[in-house]
Amino acid sequence: MRSTLMNAGSWVQRRAENLIAALLGIMFLAFIIQIVFRYFLNLPTGWSTELSLVAWLWLVLLGGALALKESDEIRLDLLVNAVGPRSRRALQAVMCAATVGVLLLAVPGSYKYVTFMKVERSSYLGIRLDYLYSVFVIFLLALVVRYAWLFWQTLRGNDQAGPAQEGAAP
Repeated sequence: MRSTLMNAGSWVQRRAENLIAALLGIMFLAFIIQIVFRYFLNLPTGWSTELSLVAWLWLVLLGGALALKESDEIRLDLLVNAVGPRSRRALQAVMCAATVGVLLLAVPGSYKYVTFMKVERSSYLGIRLDYLYSVFVIFLLALVVRYAWLFWQTLRGNDQAGPAQEGAAP
């Protein structure tokens, strides 16, 4: 079962990385088009700016939720590194449980707001804002799953989010 979950998680992470690469390509093309139209053709384009912003929003939220590995996250862990392994595991479990709880509290209100935004459209592209902002609900749910999994792993004794390696040089 764990192997299947790990394989599924790895597959989702790779697909998220593919999507992020595509979004970076879209942003780059929109940026180049904007430069050419504005500075060479003297025809400013608003849609290219809006496309870049939408791609950036999706890139950051999907990247943070699905592609970022635990080892890639930046943490302020001064207190956590000052205590022993048992205390570290307890602090990590409390942190994971609190994170899951807060994110679960945010899901209903975020979902209501995103679905409410179906009445608005983006300025240039005319895309419904509920479609554009739906990535935030995906972000919240992915983080709930991620931190619930980390909580479970912590309870089982797998200290994934502790210091990089015991005795490793900083």
